[in-house]
Amino acid sequence: MTDATNSFVDGVKIVRGASLQEALGGSVSATSRATAFDFAGLEGGKTWIGAVTYQPGAVTGGHHHGRHEVAVYVAKGRCEIRWGERLEFAANIGPGDFAYFAPHVPHQETNLSATETLDFVVIRSDDERIAIPLAIEPAAATEHLF
Repeated sequence: MTDATNSFVDGVKIVRGASLQEALGGSVSATSRATAFDFAGLEGGKTWIGAVTYQPGAVTGGHHHGRHEVAVYVAKGRCEIRWGERLEFAANIGPGDFAYFAPHVPHQETNLSATETLDFVVIRSDDERIAIPLAIEPAAATEHLF
């Protein structure tokens, strides 16, 4: 092998799902988080990719992630996402669905199952753990979109 070829040896990283599940499995909180990749931002911005699990029936408080963009992919379970100034908009998402949150958008996630976990793959535009809780009085009625 040439030196150029050898430089690619460390260019690929594999994270086995079992290691993420092991990292998530020991938590007793309603929401667990495990990092798969924490990009260094070498040729662009920093990026965080990981897994988040919500326990059965878990509901987050209203929050946003500051300047960060966040995208989620539902690997398992069903979720209601509410968003807006009073969490007045809603959508239900399930396995295979993606959701994107623009910076500063107030939102809330609810695991719709009383018996099964809700598992997300999450991509964030930075590796900081910014989650800003909001004192929101949710709207009584929601407008379901999508």
